[in-house]
Amino acid sequence: MTDLFLLGAGAFSPIEGFQGSKEVWSVARDFRLNSGLLWSIPLLLLAGEEAQAWKEGSPVLLLDEESRPVGVLHLEEKFSLSKPEYAELIFRTRDDKHPGVGWLYGAGDVALAGKVSVFPGWRPHAYDGYSSIPEETRKEIRQRGWSRVAGFQTRNPIHRAHEYVLKVALEVSDGILIHPLVGETKSDDIPADVRLRCYEALIRNYFVPERTLLALYPTWMRYAGPREAIFHALVRKNYGCSHFIVGRDHAGVGKYYGPFEAQEIFRQFPPEELGIEPIFFDQVFFCRVCGGMASNKTCAHGAHARVELSGTEVRAMLQKGILPPPEFSRAEVAQILVDSMKAPQNGSPQPSKRS
Repeated sequence: MTDLFLLGAGAFSPIEGFQGSKEVWSVARDFRLNSGLLWSIPLLLLAGEEAQAWKEGSPVLLLDEESRPVGVLHLEEKFSLSKPEYAELIFRTRDDKHPGVGWLYGAGDVALAGKVSVFPGWRPHAYDGYSSIPEETRKEIRQRGWSRVAGFQTRNPIHRAHEYVLKVALEVSDGILIHPLVGETKSDDIPADVRLRCYEALIRNYFVPERTLLALYPTWMRYAGPREAIFHALVRKNYGCSHFIVGRDHAGVGKYYGPFEAQEIFRQFPPEELGIEPIFFDQVFFCRVCGGMASNKTCAHGAHARVELSGTEVRAMLQKGILPPPEFSRAEVAQILVDSMKAPQNGSPQPSKRS
C-alpha cells in the first residue's frame, strides 16, 4: 500500500491516482504522461477476480494488510494488462526470476485506475520519528536555508564508497538528503531498521549534522534499473532536491542492466525537462597506493591496489562476526551489522506491502 500513501502525500506529483490504460502505455512506451510531462514507471493497482464486481464510476474502499480502511479509489477504469509486453518495456526482460517481473506476474490481472483519497493520519511503516512525506522534508530544507540539495537513494547500509560520494556531493551543495528506501526489497537485503541505525552512526561520527538530513522513502524496490533511476530522481524533486546522485548500477539487480545504463538514460532528457540535475559517479573504491578513496576517473592503479568486496563476501564476513576492513566500512557501521545478524529478526518491523 506504499504507492497509495505516497500518492496521497504528493510524492508522485503531478500524478494523483493509479493510472489508466492510455497513460500506462504512454509512460511505458514513450516516457510521457497524457499531459506530455516526463514520467518513467507507471503506477499500477492490480487486483484479482474480486474486481469484477466493482463498477466504474463508483468508489472502492482500500484496506491495508490488516484489513483496516486506509483510503478510497475513485474507480474510473478497469482494464487488462499485457504483462509480457509491459515487463519487456519496464524491466527490459520477461524473465520471472527478475524480482520486478516476478511481482508483476504474481499480481492480479485486473488493473484499476482512478484518483485516490488517503485517510488522514495513516502511514504504512513502523519508523516513527523520521520525516517521510515531501511536505515535511521540504519544510526542513527551507528552515535550514538550503537551495542546492543533493538527494541520495539507497537500499543498502552505507559503506565507505557511499560516504565518499556523499562528501564529494556536499562540497558543491548546501546539504544532502540521505533518503533510504524502507519498503519491500529482496529477502536477502539488510532490514530497514538496521540500515537506519547504520546511517545514524555514520552521520553522528563522520558528517556535519547541520549539512545532513536523514528522511525516509517508504516504498518498494522495483529493480527497474535505468527507468527506476529516472523515477527516483523525479520523486526526489518532489522532496525538495535540486540534484540527484546516480552511481554505478543504480536500481539494478543481477545482470539485467549494464553498470552505467542508469546514468546513460539521463542523457535522453534535457535538464529543464527533468527539473532535477543528476550527479554521476564512477565506481568508487579504496586504493592502497593512493592512500584513500578514489574512482576510475581519479586513480591510475590497477585492481591489485583496490579494496573491493562483493555483497556476498561482506555478508559472509558479517555472519561469522568478522568486521570488514576499515577501507571498506566504518567500524561503527560494521559492528551494527554484525550485532544485527546475531540478534533474532522476528522483532524487526516488517516492510510495507506493495501497491
